[in-house]
Amino acid sequence: MRAGTSTKSATSTSAARAVRGKASEPRTSARRLSAPEREAHIVQEAVHFFAEVGFGGDTRELAKRLGVTQSLLYKYFPNKEALINRVFDVVYMGRWNPFWESVIHDRSVSLQDRLTRLYVEYAKAALTRDWVRIFMFSGLRGESINSRYLTVLRQRILEPIAAELRHEFGLPDVTAVPLKSAEIELVWGINARVFYFGQRQWIFDVPVQDDLPALISLTVEHFLAGARVVLPRLVGHDADQAITSR
Repeated sequence: MRAGTSTKSATSTSAARAVRGKASEPRTSARRLSAPEREAHIVQEAVHFFAEVGFGGDTRELAKRLGVTQSLLYKYFPNKEALINRVFDVVYMGRWNPFWESVIHDRSVSLQDRLTRLYVEYAKAALTRDWVRIFMFSGLRGESINSRYLTVLRQRILEPIAAELRHEFGLPDVTAVPLKSAEIELVWGINARVFYFGQRQWIFDVPVQDDLPALISLTVEHFLAGARVVLPRLVGHDADQAITSR
């Protein structure tokens, strides 16, 4: 009996030591990231980092948050500008929704409904924390993100809306009378109004209390009511000239 007891005791002691040994060993369960996964992880953390501190943030601090060395960071992105460019691609162009463009041209639907659908969907991407804050920080620092994105926005969204406004109000087609800069400015107004909802929440900490889609619908209705009065007068002189010359 004593020998059996001694054997059981030794077995129990060995088991306990094994358990203690495992507990004291560093965890190795975290899977090692592949190079593409590591790069994607760096970019996602950079998005959160720049949205929090702006583009004045030090890449050393970013590397620290990632738990990597700065030299490893530069292995994937040779400089800060390259990382900022990737952030632009991910946050802005990576979230660009082709629906925003296609719905503008769908004349089987009223223009008011088209613009409402457009901006309700646009708000899902453009009124997020990282989109709004990175955009504002970029403007303050003079980074290229703003100019690059706004060029795309003008070409793909604002100018097509301006052309559809001409059609809606029975005004000359843009092929006959080119768009005026004032017409584009008019459309900037609705885009800026919608974006301001995001600024209020993520910059001024004054979130919208009412239903956002309903507010966007009212914004579109208000915009069209004003455009119906202003736009014919804005285009009118050139339109008369175009008709006379035919």
